[in-house]
Amino acid sequence: VARRRNAKMCELRATTSLCHLWLTQERRDKYREAHEMLSGVYDWFTEGFDTRDLQEAKAVLDALG
Repeated sequence: VARRRNAKMCELRATTSLCHLWLTQERRDKYREAHEMLSGVYDWFTEGFDTRDLQEAKAVLDALG
């Protein structure tokens, strides 16, 4: 829904949450997909990297490798 509405911050939050869930469940089979999905949204941003949402997304990306 967020993607269709071009609501990037909502999309970032939802994607970060899903990827974090896969990390905590140790769904290693999903790590590549999660990284690609989250980096696609994260890379859209050009500013605001000091916000909590983007910091959390970066931490999840780092954890995914």
